[in-house]
Amino acid sequence: MPTDLRQRRSASGRALIGLVVCLTVSLAAACETPNPRPNLPPSESDLVLLKPGTLCQRKTDFLQQHPQSSLTIKPWGTGQELMLPASRSASHGDESFFFDDDGTLVGALFTFSSGLDLDPYSVLRHTLTLLKPTLEFYLSVANFAGKSAMDSSSLYETGDEKTTTQYLVISARDRPTLLQASVTIDPYVRLFSPYRREFLNRLRQPSGVQPGQQVDSQGAEDKEPFASLQQFARGQTAQLSYCGTQSYDIAADAYRKSIASGFTNKVWLAEAHHKFGQSLFGLGQYEKAKAEMLQSLAIRPNTPETLNNLGSTQLKLGDKAGALASFEKAVTLRPNYAIARFNLAEAVEPTNPKRALAEYETYLALVEGVPDEADRIALVQQRVKKLKPQ
Repeated sequence: MPTDLRQRRSASGRALIGLVVCLTVSLAAACETPNPRPNLPPSESDLVLLKPGTLCQRKTDFLQQHPQSSLTIKPWGTGQELMLPASRSASHGDESFFFDDDGTLVGALFTFSSGLDLDPYSVLRHTLTLLKPTLEFYLSVANFAGKSAMDSSSLYETGDEKTTTQYLVISARDRPTLLQASVTIDPYVRLFSPYRREFLNRLRQPSGVQPGQQVDSQGAEDKEPFASLQQFARGQTAQLSYCGTQSYDIAADAYRKSIASGFTNKVWLAEAHHKFGQSLFGLGQYEKAKAEMLQSLAIRPNTPETLNNLGSTQLKLGDKAGALASFEKAVTLRPNYAIARFNLAEAVEPTNPKRALAEYETYLALVEGVPDEADRIALVQQRVKKLKPQ
């Protein structure tokens, strides 16, 4: 079964959600082992916006806590946004909760259009001083008493192993005031930046634009179709068990839809076919999985991860020669690709034990000190001992 491995967090954001899904031949083989994660940036806060465990909540459970009559409900791509207005929310801000196609809470946005003074929240203020802003810009804010029409604002990002929290703060060097905060599971992080144009529009002051300013040009917009990005994130969530239950059926459905929605960037499109192939592998549909991985390589050739996973699929189909060629190419393209080295060693061991020994030893050198590889390291050490001349 696929192994759930996380890539390292980047403080500057993610151009593509690069969580690696593993295809296995034996003992969780065939997937890249990431380097050990560095210490995450601090995330302590005494401002509680979302109760622990609320993310991944089912919409039916959420509606039991928040009567539908108190909410404004509108479409969010193929999902829904349920908004609790500031007049009824515990945070005294507009609270928006975003649910995917499957009725799972994947992110939340808190908007304080009049600003939330952070002076009473010493822990969060200290956390912000330890973080480097991911973005700084001038922003026009609606209903913001005591501030100029345009003021300096900063976007901060922090989080843990599975979630990301972002804070949009104005006058960070003076008296920090929170304008927006978002909390999301990682696959959806790019869809929940407070710098997204549709979220900034909830803060803007249309009448406060000064001559020569183009306030409405602020904010990020997706270059790829929203539906494709949303479905890709849904596939990641299902395939990597972000909400507790792994589902290859949902993942396959999501990746198929992400492709159909029309990625224009070949990196995104190739990765969608690759991930679709991985979910089909998990469903035991090996011929279809192979076809998707070959399609991925046709769009973006010489991608080591795709070649490695293609090799695993070829082994399942009994094509040992094809699998060996795929693993060989993967390690040629990326000599320090530890899991491909392991897979190559397994593939050649029956016919070329000397080569297998060399590949196993290379694998051990590459993963030394990686805790996630402890079980496989123990297995390889046994095989090395058996293969070495006595």
